[in-house]
Amino acid sequence: MKDGFRQSMAWLHTWSGLVVGWVLFFVFVTGTAGYFDNEIDRWMRPELPLPERVGAIDRDGMLARSLARLAQVAPNAKEWRITLPHQSMAPREPLGLSIDWEDLPERGRGLGLRGGEQLAPHSGALRAEVEPRATGGGWQLYVMHYRLHYLDYTTAIRLVGICTMLMLLAIFTGVITHKKIFKDFFTFRPGKGQRSWLDAHNISSVMALPFFVMITYTGLVFFPMQYLPVAFQQVYQGQTNRFYDELFDSDKLYQAVTAPTTNLDALVAHGERLWGEGMVAGISLRHEQGQPLSVDVRRVRGGQVDFYDPQVLRYHAHSGEALEIEEIAKPALKARSVLIALHLGLFADAWLRWLYFLSGLLGCAMIATGLVLWTVKRRNRHLKRGEESSRFDAFGLRLVEVLNVGTIAGLPFAVVMYFWANRLLPLNMAARAEWEVHCLFIAWGWVFLYATLRPLKKAWVESLWMAAAACVLIPPLNLLTSDRHLGVSIPHGDWALAGVDLSMLAFAALFAGLALKLKRKWQYSEQPGGQGAAVGGATRQRQSEASAS
Repeated sequence: MKDGFRQSMAWLHTWSGLVVGWVLFFVFVTGTAGYFDNEIDRWMRPELPLPERVGAIDRDGMLARSLARLAQVAPNAKEWRITLPHQSMAPREPLGLSIDWEDLPERGRGLGLRGGEQLAPHSGALRAEVEPRATGGGWQLYVMHYRLHYLDYTTAIRLVGICTMLMLLAIFTGVITHKKIFKDFFTFRPGKGQRSWLDAHNISSVMALPFFVMITYTGLVFFPMQYLPVAFQQVYQGQTNRFYDELFDSDKLYQAVTAPTTNLDALVAHGERLWGEGMVAGISLRHEQGQPLSVDVRRVRGGQVDFYDPQVLRYHAHSGEALEIEEIAKPALKARSVLIALHLGLFADAWLRWLYFLSGLLGCAMIATGLVLWTVKRRNRHLKRGEESSRFDAFGLRLVEVLNVGTIAGLPFAVVMYFWANRLLPLNMAARAEWEVHCLFIAWGWVFLYATLRPLKKAWVESLWMAAAACVLIPPLNLLTSDRHLGVSIPHGDWALAGVDLSMLAFAALFAGLALKLKRKWQYSEQPGGQGAAVGGATRQRQSEASAS
């Protein structure tokens, strides 16, 4: 144990961050991309039509046609749902009118088979089905942030859980260690070597500190049975169905839905008077046994944290009378749903979603600067010790430096190659979606190999240039391989689709700027009398040997 409480926390902060830092960087990169998974899905499926501009629609007739179609395709359903076309959903869910249903299960209890269709708002005709290319899309990146890849489900979940708990520990010990944390937030001294890396680490850590605490803590509530298996086994003796029955009240009985006789358009209009024009997402019909057939008018998700208890108006399906809504979720489930909604940003509008995204990028910067800071400190100590430094220490330092290059510069490059694979792999290729992911990991592994074979400084600069080149070429690649490029998406006003191409250009500028900054810094430090020049010929030679290794 180190002397003093703060010194002990500093040691714990350093090692709890280092041993899982590379996994956490992967989790943050893929998880941050997940905040725009819908937009990435659309970019990676260019065959899908552009979103329609919602004009004047006979809503009463549209609802009637939707009900007629539901009665035709799902006459024995537990639930009917109609999702209305409206501008509020256009940025993330571009398709217009849709109907969904859930079949009545045996004995009227539990979950039934689900189905859905897209309808033309003006005619009610079935939309022509477009078969997009097979791809994992943005959803695949989101899933990788907690499932990793090539590992079985339980192992991956537990590994990410351990890393998350260690990150939470690193956050709190970091706050304790930095006694001048808020003063350091306003301090950045460029060109000072180790001091500069520490300043960058402090700034990126404090700038989004509440987000980091929230995102790590809420990430642990997703998988209680995996993280607390003994407690679950003790209470439920392995009876998973009993657990879910108690949690979700899934023992309720339902009858088949029938067509309502009340004016649905009037109910939607009432919802718009309460919530605002265009704020009604749609309606759903259910018939719980012992209760009247009911119509739920649902509000567009937004500003809503508890997604198990959405904002809903409930009416009698025949008289139109307002009905009371019973508590949907139990207190424990509602508390968990709030934490999950905070983690996923389910309530976020476009601006708040961008804030989540930028906070995630700051998390990547915090982890990256922490990993680099560790190597800078150890390299300085290694150079001071000279001949006294063991060969094992030199190998450990070199290993961490290669892991840093391969992860910090290599992972962004590999993720961009995932987008390249989406455009370049043959459309009729077997297991195409899986090969998109394989291309990501092949590219990532290649950067690790490249960093192993090149001198450290050149590996950093060249890997960053590769990431910049891969990003800046995405819009031209999109232009050459699809008709959903910037020349189409921007005039159409589809900023969700154009945002992927534009974001790639922004990342290209970021990586190119970092490469130029590092190259100039190292060129200056190697000049005679430069800020990083070593004192004494022996020390300069040791630095040269360390760089060449």
